[in-house]
Formats: sequence, structure tokens, C-alpha cells
Amino acid sequence: MFYRYLFLILLLNVGCSGRRLITLPPQPTNAPSGIAFYRQVTPLSLDDREDVALHQILDGNIPQFLRRFVPIHTRMTDSAGHTVRATYWVMPDYLSVGGNRDFARLPLTPMTAQQIADSLRCFLPTRKMVDDIYRQARVRPEPVPIYIYRDSALMFLNHHYIIEGQRQNRKGLIAGIKKDVVLSGKISRAGKTDRVAIYGWHRTNGQPIQPLYTGHVNRYVDYSHGIRLVYRKVRVNSRWMDYRDVLQHPVYRALLCDEEWCDFFRYGE
Repeated sequence: MFYRYLFLILLLNVGCSGRRLITLPPQPTNAPSGIAFYRQVTPLSLDDREDVALHQILDGNIPQFLRRFVPIHTRMTDSAGHTVRATYWVMPDYLSVGGNRDFARLPLTPMTAQQIADSLRCFLPTRKMVDDIYRQARVRPEPVPIYIYRDSALMFLNHHYIIEGQRQNRKGLIAGIKKDVVLSGKISRAGKTDRVAIYGWHRTNGQPIQPLYTGHVNRYVDYSHGIRLVYRKVRVNSRWMDYRDVLQHPVYRALLCDEEWCDFFRYGE
């Protein structure tokens, strides 16, 4: 057991490789499908459910298609009139548990999402990044709100099946199906660090149902929340930069963030 987890730690230290592949152990042969996972966690408390989800993800029980990230391109013009171009790489769908044919999307608290992102050398997107991802997505279904049992694990699975019915096996980057858990300076500015920032769920006209919102405590999670991982290295022109350095840069931060104060608030600290 010790050597298994030592091997896992060594893999996670590699994180997302130069080919933007998420580095995790192969999916265990006895890993539960998405529906089997939800059957297991439905009677559990929130904390227990999150613990099971965390271990399932870090043990490699995610679809193969989520391991290869896809590029998002963005650009800006600086004060001297020069064009600055950047590319970052994102998970093509929201974090899920299970295999390619039997997966289910997995809403999580921001603390668990942060732990997974840190382990895989990734980060959570900003509001601007969610907009950019939506504009460049190949599959953009109309959001389907649900009004009962919103925080029920069974409703998480039900919403997944609704999305799959809309997707109709179309491949490629998908967006507009969840509210993203995002990084936002709004949490730090308000002085209430026990909050979750959510944004998105775009309609097909490009307008989000959910404006940037930090009213929920960070232990709240419902069916509409989604976790999209982003590789932490960003290519700015021909230079590789860590996302933190980009967000702190007086000019380049506009590539990733449209807020007055861009920061890299970490959930759970």
C-alpha cells in the first residue's frame, strides 16, 4: 500500500505534461462507473461523499478523454499598441468519475476541487476564462435548470443524464452546461473567505444565467456546479509562465482576468 501511494505521489508531482496530459494512475480495473459511484455516495454525508470523490479521482477513476487538455487562445493589446497572445489548456469537459462510456459529472465543494487542482498542477478558471472557453467550445447545449433537491447526489446524476441527452454523443470541448467554480478577487475583497465563487451556465445567445456570485458558503454545492481544471502553465507569446505570475503581471493579467483586482485566492486557506 505504501509503495502504491509513493508511486501516486511521484506521478502527481509531474502533473500535466508538456503534451497537456493530466498524469494519473491508469483507471483501476475495479473502478466504479459513474452510476455506481452515485449509488455508493447517495446515503453519505457531504464530507464523506467528498472524501470518496477525492480518492476516486486521485486513484485514476476519470474518463480517458478528460486526461488530454485542449487549447484556449486569447489576446490583448497593450498600451503601446502591441498585440499579446496567450494560450492555456483546459479540461474538455467538467471533472467526472468513471470511464469513457460510463462516466458521470461530479459537482464538488471548492475545497475538494482546489485539492485536486493542486495535486495535478492545475488551477480553477476565472470569470473571463469561462467566457473564453464558452466562445471556443464546439458543443454548447442550452442550460436546463432544476428546481427541487438541488443539493441531492441523485439530482447530480440526473442532471448529468440530461446533459448527455442534449450532447447526443457530439465530441469536443463542451461548455454552457454548468456554473463554474471560479477564482475571484471578490472573495478576498469582501473579507469572507468561507465563500464559493460561481459563474457561467451560458445560454446559447452567449449570456450567462449566473453572474459572478459569492453568496453561498463554500460547503454548499448543487447539481449546477462544475469543476473545470486548467493547466497551470500559460504560454504568453513565446514564453511559458505560471498562472500566478500572469495574474500578478500589470499587463498580462488582462489575458486571464477581467476583474479590477485579479488574485489567486485559494479555497480552504
